[in-house]
Amino acid sequence: MLHIFCPHCFELRSEEEFHASGQAHIPRPLDPNACTDEEWGDYMFFRDNPRGLHHELWDHVAGCRQYFNVTRDTVTYEILESYKIGEKPQFTDKAGTAKTATTALGEKV
Repeated sequence: MLHIFCPHCFELRSEEEFHASGQAHIPRPLDPNACTDEEWGDYMFFRDNPRGLHHELWDHVAGCRQYFNVTRDTVTYEILESYKIGEKPQFTDKAGTAKTATTALGEKV
């Protein structure tokens, strides 16, 4: 079972309190009516499924009911950080390396 740090409640809680809502950082088209069927289909249905670091959107359904992002390693299931929507992740999924970063509990990585 995962233990997830909620950046709104500032608490480490059991995975049972949360709901995964898919890939994070997916921009909604500014004008959906101007999208082709292919562009809209890509936005609605196609998501990355990487092996390694992945940014995910989570909801604290049994707590504050706020959405936030999590950076998780899909191989080890380790959660490297959690951060509010609008904030930038400290870990990059492209290079797979971290800049001076801390975990959700403030521990150096």
